[in-house]
Amino acid sequence: MFAMDLFENDKKKTKTGFNILSKDTTTTDHGGYGAGVLNLDNVSPVIVDPEEKEAYVDMGALHARSAVEKRIKFSPNREDVPNGKLYWLVWVTVNLKNGKPCYAGVTGCEMSVDVEARRGYKSLPDHVNKMDKSLKGHIIVDDMDEASKRILGEFLKTHNEDLWNHSDEKLKVALLG
Repeated sequence: MFAMDLFENDKKKTKTGFNILSKDTTTTDHGGYGAGVLNLDNVSPVIVDPEEKEAYVDMGALHARSAVEKRIKFSPNREDVPNGKLYWLVWVTVNLKNGKPCYAGVTGCEMSVDVEARRGYKSLPDHVNKMDKSLKGHIIVDDMDEASKRILGEFLKTHNEDLWNHSDEKLKVALLG
């Protein structure tokens, strides 16, 4: 009887969650349900590993579940991870510019991981804010070291040359000089 009462109480609770919509309802004038909800369809997380000189897309990073982040306890203090390996989580947003798809927003977030200690450093507010900035079309890679920027630039260019060619010159200069 007790378990049934709990089940009934759970059904009565209003449940609201974060919705990821496949259609962009934010551009309609109805102002109803879904208006103002972020659409993450056009953003991809790219992991840059400067030590291995590689970059790759890892969609798990959208929910802090990239291969680098799994089984790691993160701290907001760098001092907690003195032997961490540097990674960059880069939010890359694809959008239209003059009717052609391009890399519209690119923002880099620092992450440090010590696999042996299973500890890591990252600033969750920075990661969330940079994702938002990427969605809004900002280019923020100033914190990244030059080698990491070059790795990212080469990856984006070879991943899809048309997107790269249609992208803003600010991005090309920021990453490849």
